[in-house]
Amino acid sequence: MKAIVATDPAKGTTEMKLMVVPEPTAAINDVVVQVFASGFIPTELSWPSTGADRLGRNRAPSIPGHDVAGVVTALGYGTTGLSVGQRVFGLTDWYRDGTLAEYVAVEARNLAPLPGDVDFTVGASLPTSGLTAWQGLFQHGRLQAGQRVLAHGSAGAVGTMVAQLAREAGAYVISTGRAADRQKALDFGAHEFVDLDNDALEDIGGVDLVFDVIGGDIQKRSASLIRAGGTLVSVVGPVEARPADGRAIDFVVESDRGQLLEIVQRVRDGRLRTNIGHVASLDDAVESFHPTTRISGKTIIRVRS
Repeated sequence: MKAIVATDPAKGTTEMKLMVVPEPTAAINDVVVQVFASGFIPTELSWPSTGADRLGRNRAPSIPGHDVAGVVTALGYGTTGLSVGQRVFGLTDWYRDGTLAEYVAVEARNLAPLPGDVDFTVGASLPTSGLTAWQGLFQHGRLQAGQRVLAHGSAGAVGTMVAQLAREAGAYVISTGRAADRQKALDFGAHEFVDLDNDALEDIGGVDLVFDVIGGDIQKRSASLIRAGGTLVSVVGPVEARPADGRAIDFVVESDRGQLLEIVQRVRDGRLRTNIGHVASLDDAVESFHPTTRISGKTIIRVRS
């Protein structure tokens, strides 16, 4: 099969190549999925799991990509809940070869059925972004109606999901970003927008939940805005700044079939829109990872038309 291979993940996208590699086989509780669309996050090449196994041993060259939408072609021993020929989408294991390939082996529990009226491209754009937003807001942030949410990265794939889900839950959403992101943030559900280059973040007043995708100084300034009993949720590693009277949580997103079904149903109902920034074919994928202009939104690779 054809696949995008990172021969040396530490060197970034410059060491990614389109190659022919053996097709995967289904282990116990696995399925093999024929990939129709795959999501890619450039920063994943810097994650330890891309180049090493759970024991820290080098596993390069490896196939990146963790978002997948496709069709089940084989079942491993003991696999239940899915069937051959079924449309699925989900988030693959961090430590295994990923989805920038024509086929991928995935634990069945990491996948959910993809309804027939949802395009594969849309399906592949949902797992990482949707699950990150869902888990950060509801599982870790314990969001309640009427609370105020400060959501960073307003034009990104995660930030736009955070704004929509938080607003639907009855929260007041303040999104941040660059000046050029203002209209996109408002279109995706923000009640207010803060230009981090020109506006004073501190002028927004107190908030109950901060969803941090930036870290550093922005995280520290945001922590000082959290009301008593509020929460700082971060996806950029260990939290450096903590609220004076609240909680600080950093987490790594996990696949969850029930949450995937909640997310895709909202897409079908028109309550949730995905944020796709760029779509490329598998043959053109490597070149697309070196954009000449800023792309906001999810990068999707159409592996099969």
